[in-house]
Amino acid sequence: MDDQRDLERMLGNLRQFQSESDASKESEKSPSNAGTSFDADEFLAGLDAMFASHTAKDKADEYLQQAMADAENAQDYAGLLTVLNETMGFYRSQGRHQENQWIIQRAIELALRMGLEGTEAWTTTLINAATSQRAAGNLDQAEDLFEQALDAARRTYGPDDRRLAALHNNRSMLFSQTHRRRQAIDELHESLRILEHSSVDAQSDVDIASTCTNLALAMLDGEDQPTDAELEEAQSLARRTLDIYQHAGSDSSAHYASALAGAAHVSFASEDYAEAVRQYQRALDVIARCYGEHTDYYRVTAQNLQEAQRKLELTQSTDNPHDSVDDSPAQSTVHTDIHRSAVHNASVPSTMQASAQHSTSPRTLAPGTALRVAEPGMALAKAYWQELVKPMIDERYASVKHRIAAGLVGHGSECYGFDDALSRDHDFGPRVCLWLTADDYAEFGERLQADYDALPSMFHGVSRSAATPRAQGEGRRDGVFEIAAFFTRLTGMPHAPADDEPHLWLSLDESTLAAATNGRVFQDGLGAFSSARQSFTRMPDDVRLALISRRLGMISQAGQYNLPRMLERGDGAAAWLCIEQFADAASSLVFLVNNPASVGYAPYYKWRFAALRRLSARPAMLLTEICGELEQLMRLSSAACFGGAGFGEGGKGAAPSIDTVNAIVETICEQITHTLNALGLSDSPQTFLEWQRPYVEAHITSPATCLHSL
Repeated sequence: MDDQRDLERMLGNLRQFQSESDASKESEKSPSNAGTSFDADEFLAGLDAMFASHTAKDKADEYLQQAMADAENAQDYAGLLTVLNETMGFYRSQGRHQENQWIIQRAIELALRMGLEGTEAWTTTLINAATSQRAAGNLDQAEDLFEQALDAARRTYGPDDRRLAALHNNRSMLFSQTHRRRQAIDELHESLRILEHSSVDAQSDVDIASTCTNLALAMLDGEDQPTDAELEEAQSLARRTLDIYQHAGSDSSAHYASALAGAAHVSFASEDYAEAVRQYQRALDVIARCYGEHTDYYRVTAQNLQEAQRKLELTQSTDNPHDSVDDSPAQSTVHTDIHRSAVHNASVPSTMQASAQHSTSPRTLAPGTALRVAEPGMALAKAYWQELVKPMIDERYASVKHRIAAGLVGHGSECYGFDDALSRDHDFGPRVCLWLTADDYAEFGERLQADYDALPSMFHGVSRSAATPRAQGEGRRDGVFEIAAFFTRLTGMPHAPADDEPHLWLSLDESTLAAATNGRVFQDGLGAFSSARQSFTRMPDDVRLALISRRLGMISQAGQYNLPRMLERGDGAAAWLCIEQFADAASSLVFLVNNPASVGYAPYYKWRFAALRRLSARPAMLLTEICGELEQLMRLSSAACFGGAGFGEGGKGAAPSIDTVNAIVETICEQITHTLNALGLSDSPQTFLEWQRPYVEAHITSPATCLHSL
């Protein structure tokens, strides 16, 4: 295998589609573009050359951006989709997950617009999107996409197609990250079976080697220590991996780093720390040469090397008590034995490469965790779909089942993943949404609704609770919907506004957009529902910047200007409302700055802080400190606003809380200023946020009056 096997050739060559789309491309070309062209073969050859010469880390980004522009200018949409798929893989390898979100969305939207459903190109795009979302930590989105991809692959690939093995390989990573170890191992065994059956030379097949590495890591991925049998199997798999690379003469390739890092992980688990150090060092040399030292891949592997070195030194010290030991903090401190896997797939371009079996950090539990239901509403909905609804559809709607999208989206705590035992008293229970196009709804929507209504309302010991008035009739939250009507009920619009309709975007508050884009999709063969749903996630950047400016204005007005004045006047009620407005604007700003396309929209007030806590616990997010600071601010608000006896007459009891409240506000504003500077939205150090607004709005390119407030 070459140093970099591009995703397209691993998962289905999109160029095969190019000849099929010639007619549609020609019909879409304008005369002004008739003389331009884009050569996908030449593009891929150039990209391959960069990886072969190990210059991709410095040159590929500009190359990919130019290729996107060239393909779009030529209106070569098949070529553009090829570039987008390659870009997904490269951005993933560089850990540029937030930037990758719009690449993912653009690729899916383009594939849908080209009518690729049911083709290998569509399957390829779904797999690449799923793999990228998994690497970004967007696990719910990744699982939805993997399920769609597996369904598509079974229709477009043969049972022993190596691309199907790649899909099982990548799907196993998701199961590992979500602590479903047995399912991860099963996926890898299936991948290995396909590869061994289809291989012309299993002793030199580096795809088999990569799967062996993943399987070895999965064997060690349980919460408990691996058994002797599991450890022995992992060691055998690691040896087989290295033997394959050496037999294939590929032990100088970029992918050999994954094999070495995986073997090092097994050596570490086997307490052979000397061998682990040697293998990690060799892996780092390859990573530095091929991917660069400023990647997650290098960072994680370097950290694992340090841990292995500490373990080795401690072992040597124990074995040789008379040896001199440098009593540095690193050696004298007791370290937890949580060893992160070095094989970090977010930095491995090939979809067949060994992947991270991450030891994830414990989640920060929100208040009310003790009330968590045994089976959360979304899990209940998915089980209801798989065990009752889908079998009914398979039996009674076999010829059109691929046209029926299913999932749970919209209003309801379970759609956000925040339901608990208290949620069961209303609008809760086993339920799913079934979405149809307008034509399909007219043809069989009523019949499907009747069949859905006939299904049991009691499932897994849970029955549907009473529906509140707003969840009945037109506001019902489950059953059969026409896609456009579903979104019209939620947002007032059948689909998202266009980029050149900022006034319509601004008419949609964030909580409305959150309800339209939350939840999960269990099946969407046509992609029509997903396309409409995703359109609401793509808020134009000019609109987002305008909203950021508005939030800066309210944060400044309510928190920095009016709050101190109301506290000084002794108007506790007005001061309390200032704090409420400040908290609302600041929490919204966190979502806007991190980009709703990546993190979702801020939901309505009831779930605002639950969502903010969850966002703040994710890696690589901005302004994560604000959540805790706002909660502290609100805890102190009562004492600050009403704490002093005779407060309105100059009582002193509230003074300490007032000082702390004002200090928290200023701390938050300083953090916001720093973030605006870091993002390049401002170069002003001014912490009075009203004065930051002109700098932010200077980045708005649209002349639309509604976007400019100054």
